[in-house]
Amino acid sequence: MAMMGVLLAVLFTLLLAHPAMGMEIHGFAEGAAGIRLGDEKVEKEDYNLLEGRLQLRYSYLPEEGILAERGFEFFIKTEAIGDGYEEDGHLVIREAYAFLRPTEWMDLKVGRQVLTWGTGDYLFVNDLFPKDYVSFFIGRDDEYLKLPSDALKLSLFTDPMDLDLVIIPFFEPDETVKGQRLSFFDPFEGRIVGTESQRKIIEQVDSLENTEVALRLYRNIGSFELALYGFRGFYKEPRGTKDEAKKEVYYPRLNVYGASLRGPFAGGIGSVEIGYYDSREDRKGRNRLVENPYIRYLFGYERDLGGDLKGEVQYLLEEMIHYDAYRGSLRDGDVERDRFRHLLTFKVTKLLKEQTLEVSFFAFYSPSDEDLYLRPRVSYSITDRWKVSVGGNIFWGRKDYTEFGQLDGNDNIYTRIRYSF
Repeated sequence: MAMMGVLLAVLFTLLLAHPAMGMEIHGFAEGAAGIRLGDEKVEKEDYNLLEGRLQLRYSYLPEEGILAERGFEFFIKTEAIGDGYEEDGHLVIREAYAFLRPTEWMDLKVGRQVLTWGTGDYLFVNDLFPKDYVSFFIGRDDEYLKLPSDALKLSLFTDPMDLDLVIIPFFEPDETVKGQRLSFFDPFEGRIVGTESQRKIIEQVDSLENTEVALRLYRNIGSFELALYGFRGFYKEPRGTKDEAKKEVYYPRLNVYGASLRGPFAGGIGSVEIGYYDSREDRKGRNRLVENPYIRYLFGYERDLGGDLKGEVQYLLEEMIHYDAYRGSLRDGDVERDRFRHLLTFKVTKLLKEQTLEVSFFAFYSPSDEDLYLRPRVSYSITDRWKVSVGGNIFWGRKDYTEFGQLDGNDNIYTRIRYSF
């Protein structure tokens, strides 16, 4: 993986040194800072975001020859980051892929790419591609919620249905809260912890046997888009415990089967999505150390309310399968989860000053977990190139082990200023 990054960086340098027809370079420079308002135990208690970022995007599309006829594109997105929190600097190859259209009914994309599908807004049912929730919770741009994957993506376009097949040979987990920038609930300690956590995450071994595969079949039926999904791989979060005494957790094997439907409804856009999570290492729900099988149901509705005002609501229901077997497997000291988890989201976006000023508010609320997460944000485009954003991440919960309740104490406000070119 590291060698791939070095080779791509060298290739990028050579391409810049020998510009060619069809070459385009864009990017931005950004400074970001986030101030902590909470009091939990983390490495630096007064801030969790302080960085400068330079992103360059290079796209090469030949204008003639066989590659031009086949729609060939080489794209690379690289970033140089100076991180004041980590007190270091590093180069990141965020995307680097080649795209080719061998025939009119086939597309092929190979390399590092950001993958996404499904109907949710910040909620994911059949999208099992990696996420960066630390970036999400500390105020980086929404672009950084999705992590890239080194993958092959094959798209086929046929009369009955179109098909996307994704093969990921190198497992890439979610970037979850581990106690450095944000504190969290550690079940081994039974309390909120920061950097003192002794939990050990066992990384997945790269092998052909561990290759992940994701499939989507989709087609339009009138004004509606119907999609069917399949996934074979691993949980993206450490949902299994390998050794309680050593406090070792890992990523259990997982299959997901699902479907979605999205289209016009009641003057807006409605959507429904369902996913069955087949926990391959605990299909009967009797192993307290591995995640139970469960079903996720997601319902969404968004509408333009006029006057550059938009609204959106979502309802996510998670149902644990074999709940009685799960309860029977618990031991003293285990945190007992509910059979059903309910999560509501609300979003309002307003554009002002000839659409140069955007005010948005996104709220997560779980009546079953009794916790809350608020994301207010204001963005102003000073010019076509300069943009400044100010926002916050506010957490609250009655219990210290729920998804957002454990983050109570990690409240923060942030600002970002970006120059695009």
